Amino acid sequence: MAAVDSFQLLLGEVSRWCRSYCDTLALVGAVYAASRAVVLLRGCCSVVRVHVLPRVLPSQKLTRRYGDWAVVYGASEPVAGAYAEELAKQGVSIIFVTHDQMDVRDASACLSESYGVETVVVHADFSQNQAASSLVKEAMRGKDIGFLVTCVDEALTSPQSLVEIPEQGLLDMVNKNVAVATLMARLVLPGMVERSRGAVVNISSGACCRPLPGRVALTASTGYLDHFSRALHLEYSGKGIFVQSLIPFQIASSKRQPSTSTSSGEGWFVPEPDVYAHHAISTLGVSSRTTGYWPHTLQYGLMRCIPEWIWVLGSRLLISTI
Repeated sequence: MAAVDSFQLLLGEVSRWCRSYCDTLALVGAVYAASRAVVLLRGCCSVVRVHVLPRVLPSQKLTRRYGDWAVVYGASEPVAGAYAEELAKQGVSIIFVTHDQMDVRDASACLSESYGVETVVVHADFSQNQAASSLVKEAMRGKDIGFLVTCVDEALTSPQSLVEIPEQGLLDMVNKNVAVATLMARLVLPGMVERSRGAVVNISSGACCRPLPGRVALTASTGYLDHFSRALHLEYSGKGIFVQSLIPFQIASSKRQPSTSTSSGEGWFVPEPDVYAHHAISTLGVSSRTTGYWPHTLQYGLMRCIPEWIWVLGSRLLISTI
């Protein structure tokens, strides 16, 4: 009986001791819940500011804001080609820089015929020597270059470990997606700085946000392009130049992100290149780093909530089933 009384006495003491901390714990919980609510509200406001308001509010023509000409590198990629068409729709003439003229010749003629803009195709093989830079400079001479659009090579998206990539292929990949992308900015920026206006748009991939097994080259290249864009914006935004990093997720006819869907062209989360480009171009001048498409922004927000170790484990399981 004494043991029972002692236990009840001990339980009462513990209860009184815990009760004194209940208010404190409740306050901590309320503060945490409020902080999460503020983060969620801020995210919702950001989606509206970046993806909704620019599409409903009138804005100045792109040619008046940035310039009459755009230089597009990587137009053979569906997303870059669609982005170039969106620029042409708004009266921007296009200089296509490519190592294979056949890839963009038809697109160039189509844009000229459909939208009445001038187009120039520059065959520039940057793997050979510096002569390619001279060709680009000559094509830009005397033109009001207001845009530079660069797109990462989609060939990187095929699952392949680093040791499986041929040495020459690896060098070509680094040259095209890192060295040439940087060089193109170097060629275009002096004129933009002189005119105190311009826009640089680098289209990489949401793969830059988290590591992906079997896609080392994609993650590294897109990561470089993303950080390069953010550094450029920090350095040149004060000189009237807007630098934007676009990090889309999966796009139809594109394999920027692994997917288990057999019909990649269906649904809001997998837009056609022209749909994505139409949304993305409306964010130009609004956000320096964005997915460019609001459903992808929701995906990005959910991805950020997942701890990296869970993400890596899930990615390995996903890759093993493909």
